[in-house]
Formats: sequence, C-alpha cells, structure tokens
Amino acid sequence: MTTNTVAYTGESGVVKYGAAGSEAAVAEIRSWTIDQEQATVEKTKMGDTTRSYLPSLAQFSGTMDVFFRDNDAAANALFSGIGSGEATIEIYPSGETTGVKLSGEIIVTGQSISSNFDGMVEASISFQGTKDSSGNGLTKTDL
Repeated sequence: MTTNTVAYTGESGVVKYGAAGSEAAVAEIRSWTIDQEQATVEKTKMGDTTRSYLPSLAQFSGTMDVFFRDNDAAANALFSGIGSGEATIEIYPSGETTGVKLSGEIIVTGQSISSNFDGMVEASISFQGTKDSSGNGLTKTDL
C-alpha cells in the first residue's frame, strides 16, 4: 500500500461507474460529495437519568459534477441511470495508486444540466447508496 502522507488535493481524483467488474472512468469530473449517515434508536427506559441510543441503519448518498460531453461512456451511463437498477461507483480521492478507494452500489436519483453564455456546460448527478449482496454500504479500501 502506498500511503498518502499529505492532505489530499482534488486534481488527481478519479471516479469510475458501471456494472460491477466493468467500471469505467468518468471524464471531466469537477467535484463530488459523499454523505454518510448512521441512524440511531433510543433505548432509554424509565428511571434512566441520561438518554441512551443504539446504532441502527446506515446509509450514504452523494453528488457529482462533471463537464458535459457526448463521448464519455461512463458519464452517459450515469445520465441513463435514472430508472435503471444498481451500479457500482468507485471513488479514488488521490488517484488510483495512492491513498484509499471508496466503493459501493448506487442508484442514480437525479440529474441536471446547466449552462450560461460565458461558461462550460455542466451536469450534476445525484445518487443514493444501496446495500450490496454482502451487506455492505460504502466500503473504504486502502490502496
């Protein structure tokens, strides 16, 4: 494993998307965000003086902003992902050879395309993480 010993910078990041085992790099990534949440259930009983909780269901979701291109197969798959089943996302914050890989199964939940007269045509894609067949959500792997 090659450890990234300095703060990550975004210019080396890579995002891949597609059917498990055939993920392809998404070109022209501008930014991405992953949100992870852990729900809790309360287990406080009468007589307790402090509320107490247990972990419950976890989830992740995210967004990705890209420059819009016609010839990017992975981005086009993301755009056609609404109404499709689950697919795999792999995110490499500092490139494919150092640091970590975040991966999981997602469902594309939304997309928007925007443009203005003095800028690039950009697209934003939102997704919801799902539980894969092994029961995992978002997985972090050291490279």
